[in-house]
Amino acid sequence: MDSGSAASTPADRAAVEPRRPARGSLHHVELQVRDLDRALAAWGWILGELGYREDARWPDGASLRLGDAYVVIARAPRDVPHDRRGAGLSHLAFHAGSAADVDGLWDAAPDHGWSRLYADRHPFAGGPGHRAAFLEDAERFKLELVADA
Repeated sequence: MDSGSAASTPADRAAVEPRRPARGSLHHVELQVRDLDRALAAWGWILGELGYREDARWPDGASLRLGDAYVVIARAPRDVPHDRRGAGLSHLAFHAGSAADVDGLWDAAPDHGWSRLYADRHPFAGGPGHRAAFLEDAERFKLELVADA
């Protein structure tokens, strides 16, 4: 086959054909925030450390993408505080790499707008076999960074 022809091997086809996401995989999450600039700084940093890159930006928000999934940070249309302990979403959890990766994020997080949760039980606040860092942003959105097993 000449170089101008369609891809012929499975590897060649994978390089040029869009991959269909697995059924049931996460498409996106949208966080409605009160202080957009502060949220974009905090979430932009942590998601950037996890490999997400800004995908789009508009006056009232931005999206950050990793592969097929993305996170939207958008200015809330109503100025109502978030309460993760009430009915609704409690927190987001992300695979965050090795134990050293998670510890590095835990150490740096306060410099980027995140408060540490459960410091007295870190890094096993999720249980003895579950190494993770638990963080909370200024609007009290909770984040769990899970270390590889």
